Order: sequence, then C-alpha cells, then structure tokens
Amino acid sequence: MAAVQILEEKALFPRLAEEFVTCAKKAISQRGRFTVALSGGSTPVRFYQALVEGGLASKVDLSKVYFFFGDERDVSPESERSNYRLARDLFFKPLSVPSSNVIRWMTEIIDAKEVAVKYEQSLRRFFELKPGEFPVFDLVLLGLGDDCHTASLFPNTDALKVTDRIAVMNRVEILDSNRLTLTFPVINSARKIIFAVTGPEKAEALKEAVEGERNCSRFPAGCVKPTDGELVWLADKDAAALLKKK
Repeated sequence: MAAVQILEEKALFPRLAEEFVTCAKKAISQRGRFTVALSGGSTPVRFYQALVEGGLASKVDLSKVYFFFGDERDVSPESERSNYRLARDLFFKPLSVPSSNVIRWMTEIIDAKEVAVKYEQSLRRFFELKPGEFPVFDLVLLGLGDDCHTASLFPNTDALKVTDRIAVMNRVEILDSNRLTLTFPVINSARKIIFAVTGPEKAEALKEAVEGERNCSRFPAGCVKPTDGELVWLADKDAAALLKKK
C-alpha cells in the first residue's frame, strides 16, 4: 500500500510531525513502546523543529519512544556532519529524551565495518531477534537524494544487494567516503515508512521512485516496498511537479 500526498512546503513538516504522533500513540497503545528510525541529511531539520514547537513531549510519553537512525556518516558523533548530533542538538536535548532511548551508530569506533557490526548487534539485542530475523520498526523516516538514494543506499553500491544483514558499511565512491546504513530488508519490514521530499531538484528522482520501473541499482528509493506495511510519500508541489498521477 502506497500513497502520495502533495502539500505546500510549509505544511509538509507539520504533517510529518502529526504522522509521527499518530504512529507513536498507536504503537504505545498496542505494544507498549514506539520504535522509529530517523532519517539523515538535511531533511530532518524542519521535522525536528515541528516536533519541538508542536509540544511533542505533552502529546507522547517519550520514555516509551526508542530512536534509531536509518543511516549515518562515518564521522565523530560530535561532528557537524553527524546525523546523531543533529538530532541530539535540535530534538533530544530540547525535549529531554532519555539517552537510554537513543540507539545510535557508535562512530567513535575507527573501523566503519565494525561500527556496522556493533549496530546490528544492538538491534538484535533490542528486538530480541532470532538468527535470520529482521527488526520491525513501527516507523521508518526517509529522505530522497536527487540521485534517488535513500538512507545511505546510493546507486551502484554494494549495500543495495545485501539481503542477509541488518546494518552495513557502504562504500560510496562518488563521495569518496564510507557510509553506514540499514539494509533494504530492514527498511521494508517496517510497519510504516514515510518519505519527506521537498524542492524542484528532487522532482526527477521522485518521479523515478514512484512511477518508474523497478531498478534498484540506478534508483534505490524505488525499491522501498514494505513487505507488510504502509508506504507514504509526503512531497511539496515542486518535488511532485513531474508526477503523472496527482
């Protein structure tokens, strides 16, 4: 099940915040906790602001919310480029989220492959997984690159083909860097996945991901297809300009 919602840019992140609150309340009511994988890059900034300004702490019991990261850069957690630091400074600290409820990539470890192994181990412990099982997040939040990458699943990279791992180091030659990312099987196991996409520079990528033929190597975001969950695309008018089905 997939849906595309086209909104004014100023309304998109408040809507995403509303979706977060709705998912959180439902998960806590049904299972006693809410697990969410946050997106990286620049997409979350206005989302975090919407949550903080919207009084999230008064709407959701944050002691029952557990935060993970769909991907991370191979940088110190204190780096300005760290997805964790962004969330910490703009979201966790302002809302006094318990540190025990934040499960991050331990990027202070020098070896990126070891960071991925440690994160996979953390997820296996948290979700009490048996061999071969994947975690089921209540919500996975994703952004979209203008090259159609999502999380750190970039076109023509090795991680796109991984089917037996939860978390991997992904070498991205075009950026000359290592990235850390959850894999397709994990993302697609989520109960709900929401993309937030803004700007005219994302229009081609959004069209390929939503309406194009499935080609994971060239257009990774198009291969985000929940196995038993819901997929929602939130897009502003600029990003959705090339979609045929409005």
